[in-house]
Amino acid sequence: MTEVNKSVPLSKGYLIVDNKKCTGCCSCMLACSLAHEGRVSFTLSRIQILDDPFRCFPNDIEIVTCHQCEHPECYLACPFPDEAFCIDSNTGVRYINEEHCTGCGLCREACILTPSRISFNHDKNVAIKCDLCQSTPYWDGRGEKVCIQVCPVKAIKFSTTKPVGHEGYNVNLRGDGWAKLGMSTD
Repeated sequence: MTEVNKSVPLSKGYLIVDNKKCTGCCSCMLACSLAHEGRVSFTLSRIQILDDPFRCFPNDIEIVTCHQCEHPECYLACPFPDEAFCIDSNTGVRYINEEHCTGCGLCREACILTPSRISFNHDKNVAIKCDLCQSTPYWDGRGEKVCIQVCPVKAIKFSTTKPVGHEGYNVNLRGDGWAKLGMSTD
């Protein structure tokens, strides 16, 4: 295993979400897989919508995304850091270079979040994770994030400010429009 410098740059971008605003339509998942893989597939999406039928609103739907962690255990666990699991020197985005990924799964196991924010592409035998649309070969978003663009209720937002704690990634994106409809804004 290669020795890794434990000091890594912070990401300059984060996806924040409003789980109470999400309708569970999965548009973000379908667009993500289409932009990255050229086909619609829930399993190839780098963003996931979890639906728990045993819970009631607003706790029944959860949007799970990579947190671009300050101390990325997934990156540190990779046997080929800066080759297979990389950190962009300009943006700080943590991403997987599929050309060098061996599919060992160590990054997925090391992810501190539950469920792991790293998925697996069984067709290519490589790990996949959100790269903040840094590499979308099937979509030219000109820097825009595909999940944000397609969300019909705007439950996902890009932030350059690092959220505080894991709860900080789930924020209130509801506003006056929701209040005018008689819906909760808290």
